[in-house]
Amino acid sequence: MSRRFDVPAILTMLVLGLLAVALPALALTATLPTYPVNLIGQLMCFALLAMAVDLLWGGAGILSLGHGLFFALGGYLCAMHLLRTAHAATHVLPDFLLYMGAAGFPSWWGFADSAALTVFAILLVPAAAAFLFGFVSFRSRVNGVYFSIITQALTYTAMLLMFRNDTGFGGNNGMTGFHDLAGLPLGGPTATVALATASILAVLACLVAGRFVLGSRLGRLLAAVRDDEPRLRFLGYETLWLKLAVWCASASLAAVAGALYVPQVGIVNPALLDPALSLEVAVWVAIGGRGGLCGAILGATLVTLLKAWLSASAPLLWPFVLGLLILLVVMALPNGLLDIGNRSRAWMTRLGRAA
Repeated sequence: MSRRFDVPAILTMLVLGLLAVALPALALTATLPTYPVNLIGQLMCFALLAMAVDLLWGGAGILSLGHGLFFALGGYLCAMHLLRTAHAATHVLPDFLLYMGAAGFPSWWGFADSAALTVFAILLVPAAAAFLFGFVSFRSRVNGVYFSIITQALTYTAMLLMFRNDTGFGGNNGMTGFHDLAGLPLGGPTATVALATASILAVLACLVAGRFVLGSRLGRLLAAVRDDEPRLRFLGYETLWLKLAVWCASASLAAVAGALYVPQVGIVNPALLDPALSLEVAVWVAIGGRGGLCGAILGATLVTLLKAWLSASAPLLWPFVLGLLILLVVMALPNGLLDIGNRSRAWMTRLGRAA
C-alpha cells in the first residue's frame, strides 16, 4: 500500500465521497431535515480547520494556537460579500452600520460585490497576513512553544480589536442578516444541502492533495524540518521558505473553512477569534492523531459531537471529560486514536509469535 494513500486515508476518502453523493441524491428524492444536514456541514468545516492545523503541526512540527485568526478572516470576508448581496436585494443597510450612523458601506468594501474577487481575497488576505507574521517569526528563529504563545497572543489581540464598534465589522454583535448565496436563500433546504456538500468536497480535496504533498519530496523536507531542522540547515536547505510555504497554505485552508462555516451558521462575530477555539482545534488534532490528516478529521468530528451532546445533557462535565481525553492521549496513545490500529497490529503480531 502506498504511503501517500494508506488504509485509513482510502477509507476516509470513500466515506466522504459517498456522503457527498448521498446528500444531493437524497435531497432530490426526499425532503431532508435541515438540522442534520447543517450539522454535517459545520462538522466538515471544523474538520477542514483541523486539517489546516495538522498540515502545519503534523507535517512540519509547527504548533499554531492561533488558527482561529485565519478561520475568522475567511468568515468575515465571506460575510462582507453576503451583506453586499443582501443590500442589493433589500436596499437595507445592516444593523451595525445603521447603529454607527453610516450612510452606506465603506468604500473599500467594493470588492465584495464580486464573488470571484471575494474568493480571491479569502485565499490571499490570510496568506498575506500569515506571510508577514511568519517571515518575521521564522527569520528570527522563533520556534517551539514560543511561536505557539505568540500566535495565541496575536489571535487574542485581533479579538479585542474586533470587539470595537468603530472597526466597521459589527463589534461585539458581529455581522448577520445574510439573504442569499449565489441566488439560493440561506437557511433553505437547497442552500443547506449545497453548502454541506461543498464542505464535504473541500475536505475530500484537501485530504487528497494534502496526502499527496506529505508523500512527496516537499513532504519529506517538511518532515526533516519537524525532526531535525538544524541538521537540514547544515545540509544547505533554507528552512525559512519551507516553513513559510506550509504556514501560508495552512492559513488559506483555515480561511476557506471559515468562509464555508459562516453561511451555515448565519453569523460571524469575535467569538471565532476566542483563543479557546484555537486551543480546542489543537486538541482535536492531538486526539485524532497527527501527520496523516485523517486523524484531524476523526478528532474534529468525534470531539465536536461529544461536546455538543455533553453540553446539552451535562454541561458541567465537559471540561473534565476533555481533560481525561487529553490525559489518555498523552499517557496511552501518543499519536491519538490512530495509534489504536498500530497498537492492535503490534499486539496481534506478538500474539502470533507467542503462538
